[in-house]
Amino acid sequence: MLSIIRKYHLPTEFPRDVLEQASRISEQVNGWQLVGREDLRDDFIVTIDPDDARDFDDAIRVEKLPNGGWQLGVHIADVAAYVEPGSALDREARRRGNSVYLPDRVIPMLPERLSNGVCSLNPGVDRLTHSVFIHFDKRGLVRSARFARSVIRSAHRLTYKEAYTILTSPPRDQLGEQLHVAWELAALLRRKRFEHGALDLDFPEVKVRVDKEGKPTGLERVENDESHQLIEEFMLAANEAVARELKKRAIPTVYRVHENPDPEKLAEYREFVLSFDYKVGDLTHRAELQRLLAEVRGKPEEQALKVGLLKSLKRARYDPKPLGHYGLAKTNYLHFTSPIRRYADLVVHRALGRDRPPSGPASAASQPNMAEVTSIAEHISRTERNAADAEIDATQMKKLEFFQQQLAGRKPQIFSATVVDVRNYGLLVELPDALITGLVHVSSLTDDFYLFEPARRQLIGRRSRKRFRIGDEVSVFVARVDPFKRQVDFAIASDRPPRRKR
Repeated sequence: MLSIIRKYHLPTEFPRDVLEQASRISEQVNGWQLVGREDLRDDFIVTIDPDDARDFDDAIRVEKLPNGGWQLGVHIADVAAYVEPGSALDREARRRGNSVYLPDRVIPMLPERLSNGVCSLNPGVDRLTHSVFIHFDKRGLVRSARFARSVIRSAHRLTYKEAYTILTSPPRDQLGEQLHVAWELAALLRRKRFEHGALDLDFPEVKVRVDKEGKPTGLERVENDESHQLIEEFMLAANEAVARELKKRAIPTVYRVHENPDPEKLAEYREFVLSFDYKVGDLTHRAELQRLLAEVRGKPEEQALKVGLLKSLKRARYDPKPLGHYGLAKTNYLHFTSPIRRYADLVVHRALGRDRPPSGPASAASQPNMAEVTSIAEHISRTERNAADAEIDATQMKKLEFFQQQLAGRKPQIFSATVVDVRNYGLLVELPDALITGLVHVSSLTDDFYLFEPARRQLIGRRSRKRFRIGDEVSVFVARVDPFKRQVDFAIASDRPPRRKR
């Protein structure tokens, strides 16, 4: 992990003046901080986060209205109330740009006193928030949006697993009723989003569980189930509402943009898709891209085709201009909901907190410098890419370490795998529970001599006529790990030679 940290130039500790400034911030909310804030401490507000999360940025409340519509309240930690522009805390947060999540540690953007304490929306304690209230009609259309500085007291801290259990069983109490009402709205917003052209590019995530010494103990696949989708839809709604408001007020800020892809890249990707025997038309048409994503869902090659599509699209970034978001099919979009771990959101909070300027020209003090906003956008786009690369690199390294342990163990684990491609030298298999691809070399298939049929992309046994095709499910165990090439070779479990007694 230290090699990863040094490779990506990640900070390992906070400067002394930053820690001193953080230590002077009170753990409790003081009376003077509540002046001018909406008091929502009696509202039934909940947080839903991963089970290992310690910094809670966001909380929600959904009310069903008498006319059949909904009132959504999204309450975000008011980090701007504690981190003043130009302060030591602010300079360090800007330099880091974001928190970095490695398998065995978090490198936070803000010191722990703020990220896990003062700013985190922990249950049962008063916390300063920036709230977005959105009124939806019964068709899921936004009728109005209101923004306010507020104070909340979270009633419940739920993990995604706990929320999913509640959503998949009948409501038994106030919490259950609240979540079921929330999912009713979220499901409608999700359906409308895809009808409007959003692309379903959600990937399952695999978390590497590690012990206190940092050694991997297991791999856990995290699905994008209803509990994740519920929070996702509400955060998207809040981000879009804030983007529309700041654009309307013409206040310079940092937008989250995802520009339209190059037609040439999509044409190359189409050739790749055709090699998997899918009939596909012009992928510059969003509807055709959506149809393809729906068709590959649940298929063995889904992961490969989705990764290929992502490589064909431009990378999302930050920009001072609202250039729109292609993947989400949104004209106005920014990041507002995670100011504890992203500097972009803190910039947006400050912009939204500025009062609307009077009818005359705004004073220089109330308007941020556009050149500075551009500089921030470029910088945090770089830090975000760097953090993402470090996280991928570290997770891959820990996965390889886990498989090396399998080699050393006396009873190697048997994994379920799917054949995703067949070549003349062997089978490319993907382990869905580990999200890793490896090779079953043809030389390891010892039960027969296998011939490659390129037309049908299959291996066929000369004597047994046994076939291996794309989509076949097989059981495998680890045969070899090359940590330098970052490769894992597997062998088919049924072909495993009998163990010799030592």
